[in-house]
Amino acid sequence: MPRRRPSALRGDIPVRVLGRRRYPPIDRLSGSCAAALRRLERTRFWPGAIETAFWHWRTLAHGPLRCLVDAFSAPRCGIHECGCDPAYFRDFLETVLHALPKKSARELRVLVLALDATIAARARILPVDAPDSPWWRGLSEMP
Repeated sequence: MPRRRPSALRGDIPVRVLGRRRYPPIDRLSGSCAAALRRLERTRFWPGAIETAFWHWRTLAHGPLRCLVDAFSAPRCGIHECGCDPAYFRDFLETVLHALPKKSARELRVLVLALDATIAARARILPVDAPDSPWWRGLSEMP
């Protein structure tokens, strides 16, 4: 008896087409860290929230220098999610780093600190209130 083709067996099952991701995934993370991020997004945030914040922070770090200056000197609308306040995305990443398990947080923190170092090296002045205060919050108050 001839074997039935797999397409004939699955002929009535609808094919699920996945939509295209709006932001690229965070690269250089282990599978367990990516799974922890997905779990955290499912329980505390919304799907793609961490990738979005990381993408915005990475774009700020590696984008043109005028974008870095404009992002810190532009007027703020007060709605953090609109993207006009760069400190919102770094605050969100800091929240994620504290909510993740230790090993996953360590992996993500390495990537975020590398972006922080890039931004700090490219910015001319970083207004900070105290040595232990988050430096990125001073960026949103720059004139």
